Amino acid sequence: MYAALLIALRVFGKREVGQFTLYDLVFILLVSNALQPAMTGPDTSVLGGFALIAALVAANFLVGRLDRLPVFHRVFGSSPSVLIRDGKFVPATLEREGVTEDEVQMAIREHGVEDLNQVKLGVLEADGTISIVPTDATLRRTRRRVRFLRNL
Repeated sequence: MYAALLIALRVFGKREVGQFTLYDLVFILLVSNALQPAMTGPDTSVLGGFALIAALVAANFLVGRLDRLPVFHRVFGSSPSVLIRDGKFVPATLEREGVTEDEVQMAIREHGVEDLNQVKLGVLEADGTISIVPTDATLRRTRRRVRFLRNL
């Protein structure tokens, strides 16, 4: 079961754990719950486990394709939220998104900006990262993983 699952994940998913979408997380949780009886419980049939893996991988692949449809993406996806505008927090957005000022301050420092007043725009992106646009015009390079979506 372990080898089959590793092969299926490798073939159908090239993303790293930090790049998982909500659908990928749900898929992993479903796979772990569905395969548990095939590995430890009364149903020890290898064929049943393979069938579960195939069905769940196919369902995850289908959901990934459906996510490319604007209507589906709008319903199940999320859009960026502005946390900071012109050096000031947007309290309603912070509360709605469940982000604290301390977490945003940490993101500001990670982007090499020293003070909140030096932030033109702070955005909570759809993937959960916080992007910071400083007020000055200089380009700042930061360590950040960029998520590339494959066009299939």
